[in-house]
Amino acid sequence: MKERLQQADSAVLQERYGLALTRIGQIPEEHFGDSAFERYFKSVAEFFLLLDSERGFLEDGGRQKASLEELKQHNHKLYEDVIPDNYGKSYANPAFAVKELGEELGALCAFLYRRFRRGIGLVYEQDLEQLVVLMELFVQVYAAFTYQWEEDGSLPGRESIRQINYWSVCDYAEEAALRSVKARFDTKDCLGMKIIRESDLEDLRYLYAYGEYVGENELETARFLNALDEETIAAMADTYTEGFRMGYEVAGKDLSKKSIVDLVYRLGFERMMRRAAENFEKMGLKCAASRDFGFSGGDVNRQYDYDHDDDHAFYLDKNFITRQLEATRCAFEQYRQEAAQYAGPAVVETFGRADFDPVNKPEAVKLSDEQNKLWVEYRSQSSLLTQEYISRKESSFTIIAFPVPEIGPVFEELFRETIRINTLDYMLYREVQQKLIDALDQADYCLVRGMGKNRTDLKVNLHKLSDPSRETIFENCVADVNIPVGEVFTSPVLKGTDGVLHVTRVFLEGLEFRDLSLTFRDGMISDYNCGNFAEQTENKRFVRDNVLFRHDSLPLGEFAIGTNTTAYVAAKRLKVESKLPILIAEKMGPHFAVGDTCYSREEDVKVYNPDGKEIVARENERSALRREKPMEAYFNCHTDITIPYDELGELTAVRKDGSVIPIIREGRFVLPGTEPLNEAFN
Repeated sequence: MKERLQQADSAVLQERYGLALTRIGQIPEEHFGDSAFERYFKSVAEFFLLLDSERGFLEDGGRQKASLEELKQHNHKLYEDVIPDNYGKSYANPAFAVKELGEELGALCAFLYRRFRRGIGLVYEQDLEQLVVLMELFVQVYAAFTYQWEEDGSLPGRESIRQINYWSVCDYAEEAALRSVKARFDTKDCLGMKIIRESDLEDLRYLYAYGEYVGENELETARFLNALDEETIAAMADTYTEGFRMGYEVAGKDLSKKSIVDLVYRLGFERMMRRAAENFEKMGLKCAASRDFGFSGGDVNRQYDYDHDDDHAFYLDKNFITRQLEATRCAFEQYRQEAAQYAGPAVVETFGRADFDPVNKPEAVKLSDEQNKLWVEYRSQSSLLTQEYISRKESSFTIIAFPVPEIGPVFEELFRETIRINTLDYMLYREVQQKLIDALDQADYCLVRGMGKNRTDLKVNLHKLSDPSRETIFENCVADVNIPVGEVFTSPVLKGTDGVLHVTRVFLEGLEFRDLSLTFRDGMISDYNCGNFAEQTENKRFVRDNVLFRHDSLPLGEFAIGTNTTAYVAAKRLKVESKLPILIAEKMGPHFAVGDTCYSREEDVKVYNPDGKEIVARENERSALRREKPMEAYFNCHTDITIPYDELGELTAVRKDGSVIPIIREGRFVLPGTEPLNEAFN
């Protein structure tokens, strides 16, 4: 009976697909009166016809038969209108869409086109149902234009077209949430694991099985990994998976209760991922790797992504939030058992892409002030909901990073240097870092001041110990969840934490910030700015959107001292300091995280350093609100900002009686027992 129902559903879906495709095929030859919008609809229709052609190509086994060059051409064709060279005349570009289609409907049409482009992934996932939803949405939007023109020779209003999309999003919220939640736990049918397990990884044609954009970074990374010996691949994968295991061990969590782990990686790292999957399976963990939570392709155009960062402005309201949260809860209920067995994500980040200086386009839609508040509220409620099913107290993660070829001629040397940095002697660092912690545990507060062009002048208030023989303030962080080794960190006391944090240049989430400054008053950001744009309003909005994540303020959630001088010196020698990810950069000097603490949602889990002392600085005044006012306790962000050693004038621990313990002076460690950290400088 169930099989017959599935066959009937499939037949209905095929019929819907055929009807939508037939209608779309007629659009390029039709004329309803407005030539500008006729060109838009013709362009989008031709894109859907291209998707149908690609679907047929895949179903006929074309990917297995085609040469590498032919597959490159197929991939390029799917993405060609949004690559930088063509983006200036793409309807996905809000500036071009507004110029061609007008202010009333231009940005909305650009948003819709971006949504339609999701069809590429759906074709490769063989998700016909979601593809049909997009095609029917396009047909409905086109019908609204032709109907209105036939009625009175005018175009439909912006609100009527927005409503069509709005109800499309809301009506399919349950199905979308179910697919999204399932993707996190799907170890059987996920596309990424099929490719990792079954592909001939020496044949680079496998990269085109994802449907993601494949650029030179992905091709050259795969070629480079294929040239590495098995011992090196094993070292990379073993460091990564052992870091995940140690995250459980150090936190006293039971990994044996878990059975699912997400592999999060960029295309090109499949050889490492295959070895990692084998390691995880030995731990009793099955791997998932989906488009939503696992693999990602190359950056086809970062300006394109930046232009559409606020696209949810077209449908974000209280009704949407309510429906989305209800749909997500229902989906988690259906996958409650899998959620309980979910161990967490194991992430491979990449770094070394070309500098990106975003352009703020007035045509790109932005969230209103009311929507900003709703978005912050939604993210908070969504995070709390996820916590109900995937508890941070029982799960963990790990992150490791490697460069991509785009970084330039130093790629191969830097890659091998990164492997060395990721496998440094953690016992040596553990012992030296304990010297730092022993000194810092005596402090009432710390003073941090920059030198040269760095204007940092910050007082960081610290937790006070009741029993120094059993308690400690700072965690001794070696190489577990955050690889590589090299930091001690704490959650500072907010009240009494005051001053300015400044960096001359830093990259956060792929965005460059120049002359970034944050002013703190009682541990909360009271002012902020940067020097990216000529207009101060643009600078402030850039910081608010991408550092404060639209919050009015954020607390100083973490104060840390990075100790990995080896990484710092290697970066200076290879001239790649500005390219390093925060994962490595945070180990290259004192760093400060704005947002939640490192112990966010795990404050009640006791954590101990290797010396047996309990780390008691696990919360601050905001996270302490978690029981009575959970919506005010967390901000759902944590952004690390590092002062590099060569911009650091002093870091001094100050005791209650006013006496001082110098830790770092003019970029060098001066605390007795930390001399090994200066050896790399020599």
